[in-house]
Amino acid sequence: MDSTKVYDIRIEDFNYPLPDERIAKHPLKERDRCKLLLRESGGKISEHIFSDIAELLPSDSMLIYNDTRVINARLRFQKSGGGATIEIFCLEPVSPSDYALNLSCGEACEWLCFVGNSKRWKEGDLTRTVNIDGKEVTVSAVRVSREGNASVVRFSWDSDNVSFSDILLAMGEIPIPPYLNRPTEQSDSTDYQTVYSRHNGSVAAPTAGLHFTDPLLQRIADRDIPSRQVTLHVGAGTFQPVKSDSIGEHDMHSEFIAVGKDLLKELASTHRRVVAVGTTSVRTLESVYHIGCLISQGHWDGQVPQWYPYTPDHPNLSVEESLNHVAAYLDETGADTLLASTRIIIAPGYRFRIVKGMITNFHQPQSTLLLLVSAFVGGNWREMYDFALDRDFRFLSYGDGSLIFP
Repeated sequence: MDSTKVYDIRIEDFNYPLPDERIAKHPLKERDRCKLLLRESGGKISEHIFSDIAELLPSDSMLIYNDTRVINARLRFQKSGGGATIEIFCLEPVSPSDYALNLSCGEACEWLCFVGNSKRWKEGDLTRTVNIDGKEVTVSAVRVSREGNASVVRFSWDSDNVSFSDILLAMGEIPIPPYLNRPTEQSDSTDYQTVYSRHNGSVAAPTAGLHFTDPLLQRIADRDIPSRQVTLHVGAGTFQPVKSDSIGEHDMHSEFIAVGKDLLKELASTHRRVVAVGTTSVRTLESVYHIGCLISQGHWDGQVPQWYPYTPDHPNLSVEESLNHVAAYLDETGADTLLASTRIIIAPGYRFRIVKGMITNFHQPQSTLLLLVSAFVGGNWREMYDFALDRDFRFLSYGDGSLIFP
């Protein structure tokens, strides 16, 4: 598709009425008992229970999950003397910039953050004392700089035997989506994590994966359907609405991805149908393809640009050619895992290279996630969403799911 046509897509064409009562405020008690919409390749739509997915997946499928884990990214401090409460929402690590290194830091680290009640925090340190393993630890926060609507905040604490991950666990809250319009509850600590989450870093859950249970995963494995993992640390930008009239004016957020070399080599030669669990897995897999193309052109600098898939000089390599370029790049650098960031936007007109099936929830009106779904099903998203609305499906993060094929 001509890139100018993608730029000109109007976000108002991706609106639909979503009553507040259709937004699920909590998940079902049994995760895999929610509803499942199945859209087959021919366009047929039917209703099922999510646990049916073990039998509905084609026998030649390969599932790809995002194994990121949501961190307790929302921190609250109170100004001295019983003053205003300042909420600090950690977005992404700055120093060290590596997630694992930052979360394991002792004594100090820096994060890019949103600051609530920012006007009341003009200068000086904020402090809070928390109990960690029976020891009182004083945590301080100071604003280092401002970057647009966000701020770089330096956190420090008076114990080198305590990591920043320990700090978050002790004083942070799970950052549930803003559209739930309720405070975080204790149950969210488990409800808002997938059962296979492993790598700390997300500030939002890869919600399509919330429906899976260990018994359901075992039933899928019993059908000899392999499962593999990638990592994309979901940023707060996933909730960022498209405020411009056309998507060409929308600035897509950046997210960290990690994919193992063994998986890259497997994907390069597999004849299985790759089914991505969630839009984050889709973004990861499709980004990896474009990384190989960038490497082939000598243009790889660590991030997939927003509009690269639509550029006229794109080499349009085969999946095998592209992923072999990535594997060779890792061999040259001595790395076992591809670490990168992506700003890719997937919109109608996008050509999917790796993903052949998708498991996903029902997304907000006028969102980039809805654009992605529309791109995947050839623009027939309204049929799916009308079906779901007519049959009382539950929407958004804690809502029902879908299994869709192009």
